[in-house]
Amino acid sequence: MRSVITLLTDFGTADYFVAAVKGVILTINPHVSIVDLTHEIPPQDIESGAFTLLTCYRDFPPDTIHMAVVDPGVGSLRRPVVVRAGHHYFVGPDNGLFSYVYDSETSHKTFHIANDEYFRADPSPTFHGRDIFGPVAAALSKGVKPRKLGPRIFDEVRLAPLSPVKNDKGKLRGRIIHIDRFGNCITNFTRAHLPNGAQPELRVKRKVIREFRQFFAEGDDGLFAIWGSAGFLELAINGSSAASTLGAHRGDTVVLQPPTVN
Repeated sequence: MRSVITLLTDFGTADYFVAAVKGVILTINPHVSIVDLTHEIPPQDIESGAFTLLTCYRDFPPDTIHMAVVDPGVGSLRRPVVVRAGHHYFVGPDNGLFSYVYDSETSHKTFHIANDEYFRADPSPTFHGRDIFGPVAAALSKGVKPRKLGPRIFDEVRLAPLSPVKNDKGKLRGRIIHIDRFGNCITNFTRAHLPNGAQPELRVKRKVIREFRQFFAEGDDGLFAIWGSAGFLELAINGSSAASTLGAHRGDTVVLQPPTVN
């Protein structure tokens, strides 16, 4: 029996929404362990939800069920889905929320949740987290196979790919994919884009960044690049906000100059 369900939402904690979802799950499977990833995703911010899910789902044991609900299209024609990827399950809306999981795994299978046998009775068109996704996550935790929930689909909604692109001058054009609460700007560059021994140069918002650090308190004040714990290259200022200093926002372009190998 699969026994862990994680929850990621933009519901916040001031209202009854999270409690209602947990109550429905525990009614179906009182033995499941429920772990809150976060309920503080900015409202309707699908990209933020996708990034947060990407950074932590692998930290959980195989067969964990990740229920993610950031759902501005709730009640519309957008599809509810179950995804099997990387030995994990994902339950939520087909609106791009699982895009970075698709990008990061070598294969996945997505199923359209269409079997209302597994829904709560008389589901509300405004609360699929409680009435569809919660019950389906609980059903999976009791051993129900995704194929019993509905047909497999191959045309999932996706956000822009995570990978940077190379221009005709050999420069890699990336972007800021997340800004954390400290103001660190997380880019979509990974170590695979920087060969060993390379001395890269980053350009963002008309600023040039040449300094790389191993930890935040190393060196003097000023902008620097550092490998963050999620495996992405981050732009930071020790004790201050790089985003505020740069005037940067998610989606801003970051250019990696062709590296020079020592």
